[in-house]
Amino acid sequence: MSNRGTRVNGYWSPSPVLSPLPPVKLGSDSRAYEVRISTDPASRILSCSNPTMSERSTFKPEDEAARILAAVVESSDDAIVVTDIDGIVLTWNGGASRLYGYDASDMYGRPISILVPDSHRSEFFAMFARLRAGEGVKELETARRTKYGGLVNVSITMSPIVDTGGIVVGATKVTRDISARKLGELAQRSSEIRWRSVVESAVDGIIVIDQRGRIESFNPAAERLFGYPEAEVLGRNVKMLMPSPYHEEHDGYLSRYVETHVKKIIGIGREVTGLRRDGSTFPLHLSVGEMDVAGERRFTGILHDLSDRVRLEERLRASEARWRAVVESAVDAIIVIDAKGHIEAFNPAAERLFGYSEQDVVGRNVSMLMPSPYHEEHDGYLERYLATGVHKIIGLGREVTGRRRDGSTFPLHLSVGEAVLAGERKFTGILHDLSVRVAIETQLREQTALARLGEMAAVIAHEVKNPLAAVRGAIEVIGGRLPGDSKDAGVMKEIVSRIDSLNELMKDLLLFARPPQPKPSLVEIRSLVTSTAELLREDPSLNAVSVEIEGTGPSILADPGLLQIVFLNLLVNAAHAMGGQGNIKVSVDVSESACHIAFSDNGPGIPPEILEKIFTPFFTTKSRGSGLGLSTARRLIEAHRGTIDVRCPPGGGTTVTVQLPMNE
Repeated sequence: MSNRGTRVNGYWSPSPVLSPLPPVKLGSDSRAYEVRISTDPASRILSCSNPTMSERSTFKPEDEAARILAAVVESSDDAIVVTDIDGIVLTWNGGASRLYGYDASDMYGRPISILVPDSHRSEFFAMFARLRAGEGVKELETARRTKYGGLVNVSITMSPIVDTGGIVVGATKVTRDISARKLGELAQRSSEIRWRSVVESAVDGIIVIDQRGRIESFNPAAERLFGYPEAEVLGRNVKMLMPSPYHEEHDGYLSRYVETHVKKIIGIGREVTGLRRDGSTFPLHLSVGEMDVAGERRFTGILHDLSDRVRLEERLRASEARWRAVVESAVDAIIVIDAKGHIEAFNPAAERLFGYSEQDVVGRNVSMLMPSPYHEEHDGYLERYLATGVHKIIGLGREVTGRRRDGSTFPLHLSVGEAVLAGERKFTGILHDLSVRVAIETQLREQTALARLGEMAAVIAHEVKNPLAAVRGAIEVIGGRLPGDSKDAGVMKEIVSRIDSLNELMKDLLLFARPPQPKPSLVEIRSLVTSTAELLREDPSLNAVSVEIEGTGPSILADPGLLQIVFLNLLVNAAHAMGGQGNIKVSVDVSESACHIAFSDNGPGIPPEILEKIFTPFFTTKSRGSGLGLSTARRLIEAHRGTIDVRCPPGGGTTVTVQLPMNE
């Protein structure tokens, strides 16, 4: 069988040496042409003759140019195929073999349509219809079938071949494999669809702007956030979404960044304020990223609405403020500790109660507020509770002892609650100062005891005092009959002295047990102290003691007799503390509501263990004394609605301060 061919600008594709073909009809006018292919493979000249013409038409360029063109065709990566007007393959280059899998020998003389899938038949026929009309096809993207049945994506450019008479006799097809490009486009479209899906479905607003600040993308979340549809914002400056002063400052910031590359927000998140379409503002968290698209800068902003968080924070702050106000204004002390016993909160009442400021105690162990042995035992108790869950005080209340900053102790009622905050255990202690209650209870006990003591004193006064007076009188009579220098006379005098001491004790006991009610009158305190100090000189053993009085004050309503008993007791005690010599300083001072009289000596002071007991009835450190002096003095001052306080400075000495209320 002879291969068929047609004239293609005088050049022929590589093929075996072929014999002349019988005349075939190639033109649209049904005229027959004789097609011959040169037997010279180097020239590969396609010639065409018309029997009706007087002479033969031959197209034969220079051999060198033909060889160069043939080499270009053969080495092309694109498939280059020449067909006749009916689609019969006349040439088939190496690119076509690589693309379709067919060798040239497989395709010569066969219809090119074997490469066309059924789904593209109509497209193929349309192409050849255009070809016969003298029209070409440029870069048609379609699909073709390979030798092995697979489909390949191609781009086809087809041009008609005409003879010297202008008649279309065939076609050239340049086909390029675009499978990789199609895959890339598909991948790009898939990626774009995927990322667009992410952006479109994102909960947060996503806005893309160019380096001039013009909006290029505005996702649905941004539409919901700001109240604008995308169509209304595209191409407009993003500052339209910002309130003053950010609205006016944004362009300057952006231009400075473009010029200097100094970042203040790009790559960093910060809280900003957004402006909705209706003019309302709202809090946002903005993070900005930078990218390069086709050599141009773009900035992507991701915006998260903080309105709910801000409202929650405001509620939390309000709640915290309420509870803090409760805690801060509480009368009782409130202390919060962690599982290790470290103090985390210490309210003002606790500061007043213990004498520490909050900053002094936060972070320190709560055992610092406890005296021994509780100080040493507390951590062990806390560890046992955490290990066993067995509580002895948590959820219950008990009376404990607290330790102030100055080292003094006082009674407390402690109730402890437990809570878990952020997975950590916290313990809250509420402490109520029981000092007043304990003092009242002590006073009630003392009053009860004093009431009984008063009853006993009355009995003694009735049953003992009167007989004792009779005995004293009898002893004096007997003693008066004895010679003055006799031994028995001295014994009688000693008996009388002892009876007098016993009588004084009875008087002290009666005064303490049943103190008389004050009979107030106007008393000038300085004068009363001065006259009382004169009485010291009546005791020869106290002649070396001087009394210095400072200050003055208005007259107050008081019982001068009872106050003199108190003042004399304090002066005598001070003189005895100094060993019968030295200077006693008395200062009189007046405040807004009280008169203060302070008696200070320069003696050795009072040891702490004794200081706690000095107002206890019948307690004394003297070899002779009833132990009722200070306790009686306190009862008399309390009867005046005043107070008496004893302090011993670290440098020695003792100061007893009497405080009496001013006139109402």
